[in-house]
Amino acid sequence: MKLILREDVPNLGRGGELVDVKPGFGRNYLLPRGLAVPADPRNIREIEHQKTVAAAKAAKLKASAEALARRLADTPVALKRKVGEQDKLYGSVTALDIAEALAQRGLQLDRRSIDLAEPIKTVGEFEVPVKLHHDVAGKVKVKVEAET
Repeated sequence: MKLILREDVPNLGRGGELVDVKPGFGRNYLLPRGLAVPADPRNIREIEHQKTVAAAKAAKLKASAEALARRLADTPVALKRKVGEQDKLYGSVTALDIAEALAQRGLQLDRRSIDLAEPIKTVGEFEVPVKLHHDVAGKVKVKVEAET
């Protein structure tokens, strides 16, 4: 029995794939649960159309993420914090602080996309990685200065 999977099925295939299964498995498990549809010409055309639409959408998202990565590289962030002995900060600079500073410059980012391993606790210049897309990662330059 030939079926088109609507979702990923473990040990069988990924969503959108054309699979050949035993009739009982398809009729009793995959079709009633909505995990697959029969592989007739109309469904095959519909799945191919959905694949092309999804591929175009993914390409558009990747292109916008690359453009955002270029803007991030050109937009350094300077943050002023109170400093104690040996240039150590009172408190720290977190991903939320960096996201707010970028928002003031017109770049809206989710703080969870800023991949800061641990908060910045000293004065200096840092390059912080930012996850924009599963294939695209950008870097933002953060300069932490002493407040006078």
